[in-house]
Amino acid sequence: MSKAKLMVFEGQGQPMSLQEQNIPDLKPGEILVKNRYTSICGSDLHTYCGLRQEKVPTVLGHEIVGEILAFAHGHDQKDHLGNQLHVGDLVTWSIFSSDPDSEMSRAGMPQKGTGLFKYGHAQVTADDALHGGLSTHCILKPGTAVLGISKEVPLPVAAIINCAVATVAGALRLAGNLQGKTILITGSGLLGMVCAAMCKDAGAKFIHMADINPQRLEQANDFGANETHLLTDPTVQLPGGIDVAFDMSGSADAMENSLNVLAIGGIAVWIGAVFNTRKVQVDAESVVRRLVTIKGLHNYNFEDFVYAVNFISKNHRVFPFEKVVSKEFSLADTNEAFQYAVTHKPLRVGINLDQQTDQTNG
Repeated sequence: MSKAKLMVFEGQGQPMSLQEQNIPDLKPGEILVKNRYTSICGSDLHTYCGLRQEKVPTVLGHEIVGEILAFAHGHDQKDHLGNQLHVGDLVTWSIFSSDPDSEMSRAGMPQKGTGLFKYGHAQVTADDALHGGLSTHCILKPGTAVLGISKEVPLPVAAIINCAVATVAGALRLAGNLQGKTILITGSGLLGMVCAAMCKDAGAKFIHMADINPQRLEQANDFGANETHLLTDPTVQLPGGIDVAFDMSGSADAMENSLNVLAIGGIAVWIGAVFNTRKVQVDAESVVRRLVTIKGLHNYNFEDFVYAVNFISKNHRVFPFEKVVSKEFSLADTNEAFQYAVTHKPLRVGINLDQQTDQTNG
């Protein structure tokens, strides 16, 4: 029986341990994937630092790209769009699986559907351990959207598609047509950079990026931003007349300030507030009189995921996505990778599973 290696997280302050488990027989509808590359997402860091609670032990990592090793007997071997899949294909997949016939799924919100399972967030059990990116293998469950990726897309770029890029694609869907619009993006992490690039690609007229981190803002222009605003500078004022304000930071201050600069009929799309912080104060009269719309998004739907794959396929050389991962580590060095990410706060740190010279193949 083939073996898989996995880096197991037991809780805040405890080093992750490299363990080995048998790869189980596939159940109906499942696909066995050899993980090729995983990038460490902000939510992984939140769990690692104790800001987010998950059932442990668990295998973190959900920004994953991998190669198909096997299909369960009877699998139709089709991707989410009905295209034929083959052993050896490079694929990414939605960070969740859910019942496609549930009420939420039918309403276009499968990320809130019945029977929801989230990769990189589930507890390791004796018979279900291969569901995270910090592992040599992953078993994809029924109800997961799987899409093939061109092997021309670099692995570190392909890895971010199924979280950061797909989530921003959902934000653009909520914002509507961006052609000729003036945009404000608060938060210049990876979500902010992807948002600038997507807005540029969608025909936005002018893109403002605001943050408190000068190092991250320096990269914004390369991703399509026209002007940056360092919010720690007391002389800086956010521009008015904003058609769409995207918040990727989760900062209550940022969300309040961006509401204030929206034009009449403006739209605020909030994505970053996925951790506990103070309540946002909203001037209801101003919202009403200016016809402002506030929309929130958590994760994404399958339509967004398809958009994300297509966007990266078309634009991975147009914008400097290859610079997103500032440093990469092997699976065995995952603890060092997390410490580096916490200390240096780069856009992404990568785990290159191809560096595992002693990796067991399925």
